[in-house]
Amino acid sequence: MEPGVPASSSALARVRVVPDHDPDPASGVAPVTVREARFPQDSAVVSRLVAAYLHQTEAEKAERALADERVDGSLPARYQSEVDDPASAFVSSTVLLGVADREAVAMVVLSAEAGAASIARFWVDPAYRGHGVGRRLLAEALARLPRPVRLSVWDWRTPAIHTYERSGFAVVTSWESRDRLVCMELRTDSIER
Repeated sequence: MEPGVPASSSALARVRVVPDHDPDPASGVAPVTVREARFPQDSAVVSRLVAAYLHQTEAEKAERALADERVDGSLPARYQSEVDDPASAFVSSTVLLGVADREAVAMVVLSAEAGAASIARFWVDPAYRGHGVGRRLLAEALARLPRPVRLSVWDWRTPAIHTYERSGFAVVTSWESRDRLVCMELRTDSIER
């Protein structure tokens, strides 16, 4: 990918639907498909998912004294714009949605610029965790992104860290100034082990 070219106008723009080829009928979770969000049609869906992600993250940070608890339930201004106008907030990115039961239940934001791709705002609705939704979404994200791929994750999110490690990510020297963020990178093509 060329530096400065918006992710959605290059290789990230390919639209593929990835069926969950191994659904567990006993789980009660429908097969998962992955599709690219379309704006403005999907603005409300992306807004709902990113709001859930951000509210959960802020609550977890407050529990660990890394952020002030907001009694009114609001988000810091730097994040509220992603909820209010996701089409503008993610204009240079690609948003993938994980869909089950005809409803978007997961999302991830992909970006690629200046020699490194990144994954951010990876969220799976808690009711759909443990059923392969996140794994399918991550596989599709990695199929679309050039290497290296970078991400950061809070150190208390050990299930997410283990998922990334199984997909070939390794912990690297931090580029983050915020305490407790683990920086990870995938340098070569890798498949889940």
